[in-house]
Amino acid sequence: MHRASHHCSGGYLAWSLLGTLQLGALYQVLQVVNAPQLAREVLDEGAKVAAIGVTTDEIDRIVHEAAVERECYPSPLNYHGFPKSCCTSINEVICHGIPDMRPLQKGDICNIDVTVYHHGYHGDLNETLCIGEVGSTTRNLVNTTWECLQKAIEIVKPGVKYRDVGAVIQKHAQAQGYSVVRSYCGHGIHQLFHTAPSVPHYASTWKDEQWPDNWTAVTADGKLSAQFEETLLVTETGVEVLTCRTEKNGQPYFMD
Repeated sequence: MHRASHHCSGGYLAWSLLGTLQLGALYQVLQVVNAPQLAREVLDEGAKVAAIGVTTDEIDRIVHEAAVERECYPSPLNYHGFPKSCCTSINEVICHGIPDMRPLQKGDICNIDVTVYHHGYHGDLNETLCIGEVGSTTRNLVNTTWECLQKAIEIVKPGVKYRDVGAVIQKHAQAQGYSVVRSYCGHGIHQLFHTAPSVPHYASTWKDEQWPDNWTAVTADGKLSAQFEETLLVTETGVEVLTCRTEKNGQPYFMD
């Protein structure tokens, strides 16, 4: 199993890499596609066990084992000191939630964020899951968040500006009465976990805070936060979603 460069040091080695993939190299193409597909399989395993009474620490264990079984290194583990193999962000947690012993409760929303490192390349995705029955307000938030991502993906092709992607997300979110967190954004990924380009998806207003663990980002007002993420490959004619769910025509778990 290949390990990411931060598996021992807690941070990446001080080296740089151009964000351009040399598509003439067949091996690179295969790994760029393969790593995200494996990440999807790993997230699917975590999603299967996410239920009322299950702890996020148990989800993390399942994710870790699923990654290792596929000869992958779980990229978050020891990334700048992050202590777990995935992020689990519940309710008002925006992102980077650390799995712990809190059991999931009926009505929670839980985002599972998985990245794996396989043969020199990373694949990254996340989904927000509904735990048991949730209220209509909560479901609308999650559904709108999913729609924002889909509307953004629809316009991705060569020549589209990154700011145009953000504008599509902002317009739809605000039309439904939501704001978009500006402290975090989409990012490039290949041989590095996070690399250029940064892809903003900003709305005009936002407020967030960070817990003392220096990882867990939460909404300042305690309101719920939802998130979805896919790894995309921009082709000559459009875009391919490398982390698309293979079951149920790619629909997210909250629609099951």
